[in-house]
Amino acid sequence: MRRAVTMTLIGSVLILGQFFLCSCRKTPQLATLPSDAVVLAFGDSITFGTGVVPAESYPSVLERLIGRRVVNAGVPGEVTAEGRERLAAMLDEQSPALMLLCLGGNDFLQHQDETQTAENLRAMISLARKRGVGVVLIAVPRLGFGLEVPKLYGEIAKDFAVPLEGKTLKQILSTGSLKSDPIHPNAAGYRILAESVAQLLHDSGAL
Repeated sequence: MRRAVTMTLIGSVLILGQFFLCSCRKTPQLATLPSDAVVLAFGDSITFGTGVVPAESYPSVLERLIGRRVVNAGVPGEVTAEGRERLAAMLDEQSPALMLLCLGGNDFLQHQDETQTAENLRAMISLARKRGVGVVLIAVPRLGFGLEVPKLYGEIAKDFAVPLEGKTLKQILSTGSLKSDPIHPNAAGYRILAESVAQLLHDSGAL
């Protein structure tokens, strides 16, 4: 009798453990990227690769890491409202399977209304989704007491159930040896960002 109770308790613990692992685990899942898929890296100067040569930008490094074509659609100085305006044309031009969305930093630098920043990001994700394009959201930190990642990124990622890379840029831009200037990574920093995005793509099932 005692052995039966013990086995029942062990079974219950294992089931609960599996439940918690499943519930904590999961990066939102993406469709697997075929070998000929196009990935659109959409953003501002951090996507463009300001501070390094083109081959050292994070989209270029990512392309080599994942074996898929990654289009660098970064525009230095761009705010989310401008990105929202140009996204449709980029989707038409490139027909990507996946978009990596990394915008918001210039909004924060210009002290723009964060509610509108969030609305612009949401609109871009909605547009991509309507066209069958998967989305990964990359959070950009803002200056506060040090660097902080605005809550809007986590909220948006949760609402749309999209994978979020929410920590790496903050870590890079908080480390002097990984920066080319106060607001841009250097080659080592961009490589770390690319590696983090590649890992997220693996975790989300895209690779």
